[in-house]
Amino acid sequence: MRNRQPETGTRATFAWMDLLWLAFLGGLALLDPIFEIHKQLILLGIGLLQIFDQRLFAAVKPSRRNAYSVIIKILLATLLIGHTAAVPITSNYYLIYFLPVISAAMTYEAWGALFWTAVASAAYCSYLIPALVEYELTPSGETELAIRVLFFFLAAIVVNRLVSEYRRQTERFRTLAETLAETNQRLEQVQAEARRSERLAALGQLSAGLAHEIRNPLGVIKGSAEMLAAKLPPSDSVAVELAGYISSEVDRLNGMVGRFLDFARPLRLEPRSQQIAPVIERALKAIHDRWPEAPVEVERQYAAHLPAVPVDAEMCEQVFTNLASNAYEALGEKGGKLRVRVAPASTGNRSGVQIDFEDSGPGVPIELREQIFNPFFTTKKTGTGLGLSIVSKIVDEHGGTIRATGEPAQGACFRVFLPGAEGGAGK
Repeated sequence: MRNRQPETGTRATFAWMDLLWLAFLGGLALLDPIFEIHKQLILLGIGLLQIFDQRLFAAVKPSRRNAYSVIIKILLATLLIGHTAAVPITSNYYLIYFLPVISAAMTYEAWGALFWTAVASAAYCSYLIPALVEYELTPSGETELAIRVLFFFLAAIVVNRLVSEYRRQTERFRTLAETLAETNQRLEQVQAEARRSERLAALGQLSAGLAHEIRNPLGVIKGSAEMLAAKLPPSDSVAVELAGYISSEVDRLNGMVGRFLDFARPLRLEPRSQQIAPVIERALKAIHDRWPEAPVEVERQYAAHLPAVPVDAEMCEQVFTNLASNAYEALGEKGGKLRVRVAPASTGNRSGVQIDFEDSGPGVPIELREQIFNPFFTTKKTGTGLGLSIVSKIVDEHGGTIRATGEPAQGACFRVFLPGAEGGAGK
């Protein structure tokens, strides 16, 4: 049967198969030298139904639409052979019943195709009843009638099997396409994580070198400032104040250099199989103690029966503290909601736990979601841009993943996946 499913947004055209239908049915109409208007009208009706059946029953449910189409074709076929022979059961037009039989075989499963074939056969054999009033059914006639009916069923079975195999292949290809799309998506994520790890490694080495080179002169500056402050007379308040500024700024730079070294220094994890929820709770408590007056509502959604995961509790607490701190800063003075979700999860052939830190703040633009994990990249007015880099490094060392999700301008969501014992940690 032709494809009569016009795509949305495209212009419906008169298919070349429609022309073939009209040509074949026109041939049937012209072959009989005796012009029978009823036969011509029935053939015209069959042609129009075959071409426009989906449009005629567009408002009907698909299950009923198919049934209506087959029933009308059976009725038209029955009317046709009734107008093409004095004894309709002997009409050469009995082959027209193949049209509803094949239509049902292409539309329904095996039992449905056999049912409608039986209905078509019964409609054809119904002409045997008036014929037996005047004629006798000979053994050869019985055999010929049985052969015709059996060919109806044979055609239905063959066509239905071909269509069923086509459907299976189509479903197989669809499943394969979905699997391939999912695999490509995972591959893109792995490639992005690999690129990020390479950048982290290169910048980590650079940070280590710079930190060591900066720390030495800072020590000299701090010592000199302290000696200068000690020798200045108390009456010279301006000089004492300036020396204090030098000392405090050196301390701030020392703290920044320390963070550089934390980022560059190889991590030595001490993983231990444990529940992740208590680690998250300690991080949330630390942030609450830091900002006790912050108008932030923390909503916890911890799944029951969470699996234990091998993690370094201190390192992971640093991860969750940083994520919670970022959420509090993003919510600002207006406040909002921080939702923390923990649930079992799996990625690829690894199972573990998934932790979401989702806030109701301004969110992270899509174009920045990969860059925010780069060292020294920050959107804040103050900060070194190392917080999320260190978080990413710790998660990577645990064999997990972290990524930013969420709809733009609807809040940020940082999703952390930590694998179970089979995934490995401290790689």
